[in-house]
Amino acid sequence: MATNESICDSGERLPGPRPFARRAGALFACTLALAVGFFAGAWMSSGAAESASPASPASPTTPAPSARVIVPPQASFADLAERVGPGVVNITVSKTVKGTRFSIPSPFGPHDPFNEFFKQFQVPQGPFHQRGVGSGFIISSDGYILTNNHVVDDADEITVKLSNKGELKGKVVGRDPKTDLALVKVTTNKPLPALALGNSDNARVGDWVVAVGNPFGLDHTVTAGIISAKGRALEGPYDDFIQTDASINPGNSGGPLLDLQGEVIGINAQIVSGGQGIGFAIPVNLAKQIVPQLKSKGTVSRGWMGVAIQDLTPEMATHFGLKKGEGALVADVSRGGPADKAGIRRGDVIVAYNGKPIHESHDLPILVASTPIGRSVAVKVLRDGKNRTVNLEVGKLEEAKVAQANAEEGDSGKKLGLAVQDITPEIARSLHLQDNRGVLVAQVRDGSPAEEAGMRQGDVIREVNQKPVKNADDFLAEVRRSKPQDSVLLLVERQGQRMFVAVQRGEQDSG
Repeated sequence: MATNESICDSGERLPGPRPFARRAGALFACTLALAVGFFAGAWMSSGAAESASPASPASPTTPAPSARVIVPPQASFADLAERVGPGVVNITVSKTVKGTRFSIPSPFGPHDPFNEFFKQFQVPQGPFHQRGVGSGFIISSDGYILTNNHVVDDADEITVKLSNKGELKGKVVGRDPKTDLALVKVTTNKPLPALALGNSDNARVGDWVVAVGNPFGLDHTVTAGIISAKGRALEGPYDDFIQTDASINPGNSGGPLLDLQGEVIGINAQIVSGGQGIGFAIPVNLAKQIVPQLKSKGTVSRGWMGVAIQDLTPEMATHFGLKKGEGALVADVSRGGPADKAGIRRGDVIVAYNGKPIHESHDLPILVASTPIGRSVAVKVLRDGKNRTVNLEVGKLEEAKVAQANAEEGDSGKKLGLAVQDITPEIARSLHLQDNRGVLVAQVRDGSPAEEAGMRQGDVIREVNQKPVKNADDFLAEVRRSKPQDSVLLLVERQGQRMFVAVQRGEQDSG
C-alpha cells in the first residue's frame, strides 16, 4: 500500500479522503434544465432525471420465530417529532455559474476527421443560476440557524423556509469548512422556536436517535434509528462523526440528529455512497465550540503545536519502546514553533495531551485545535523508552501550515527492495535539499516490502533506526546491523516533509 505522504506541521494528522463517503449534501437542481435530477454534494448544470420505476408494494414477510424484535422505549416518536418540528428549517440557495460551451459530439468518436465540422455547432452559454436545497435548525430565538458549510458555500441568495411555510431571507454569518459547519442569520419580528442542544459526549452506541430534514426536497421528513458508532474519521483532521442508521438522504445536510429527549446531539452531514443505513453526523459538542467564533468573527481560530505526526505501526512501536502502537509519533517539528520551544523532538511519541490520553494520531489535532491560543498545557511524551512531561504554550494555526504524515506498515517476509545512491551537490540542488547528507532512493522494487511500506523513487532517507546516515555506505551498514526478523525504521524526507517508515528486513538485501 502506498502512503499518503503530505505532512501536517501544525500538529494535525489529516486522513486521506475515503472514497466511499460523500456529503448528504444540499440537493441541487439547474433552473434552466428541462427536467430535474437529484444527487448529493454537487451543483447540477443540466440533465434530465432518470425515469422512476413505479413503487411496488413490499412482499409481506414473517420473522423467524426465534428472532427478537427490538422496539424503542416508547410506542411512538410522534410527540417528539411534533415538538421539534418547528425548530427545523428548509434552506434553499442559489448561485450564479459562469457560462460553458455545449457542443454536438461527432457520432464517430474523438478521432473522427470531421470533428472540425461538428465544432461549428458549439453553442456558447452565458451565466446561469443554480438552485439547491438543504436543511438546518434554529439554535436561538433571535434567528441564528446552524447548517452545513457545503449547503451554503458560494451561495448568492439564501431562503429559509419555516415549518409554518413562512419564508425569510438568510445571510451567512460565518463558515468553517474544516468542520463543515455554517451559521446563518434571519431577521424576524417574532421569536423563533429554537431547539435545545444536548451533550453528544453522553450519547452511547445503541441509543435511539431521530433525524429531521428535507431529503429530496420533501419537507420535514422524520426518520429514526440508532447510533451505530462514534468517533468516525472520514476525511479531515477534526472528524469525529457519529454514525447512525437513521435514514439520511440528499437534502438532509444540516438537519438535526436528536435524542429521545428532543435535544440535538448531531448535525447530519454525510452519507455512504451506494450504501444503506450508514450516515454521519457532526457531534453537537464540536458545534458548541465553533458557533461562538462564527457568531463573533465569522471564522474559527485553532490551536497549533507545530509538529508533524503519524500513526505508529506495530513495527515502529518496537523501535520506540512501546508494547503497542498507541500515541502520536512526531515525524517532524516546525522550527521555532510551540513544540520546538517546549523541547519536543522528532521521534518523540506523544502519549497524553493536557491530561488526556492519545491512543492514535487522530486524537491529537482535535484536542489541540480546541485549546485556547496562548494557553499552557502539559504534554507527555515517550523518549528513549522513558516518559517525560513538557509544558507547551499553544500557538495559532495558520492555513499554510496544514499538511499530513501518514506511514503504512510493510510486508514482513522479504528483502527491503530499495536501491539507493549518494546525494551529490547537483542532486541536492535539483531537489532543493538543504544539505546532501543521507541517500536518495533510486529504485523501489515492485512488490517489495519497501513498496508496501510506501517508499517511492526520489525519497531521501535521512536516518536508519534513528541514526543519521551520510551516504550509501552508512545506509547499508545500518541496515545490515538490524536483525533479519526486525523491521528497519527509516526517516524519510519527501517534498520537504519528513515521516517515519518501517520496512521489514528479509533474508537478503540489495540496499
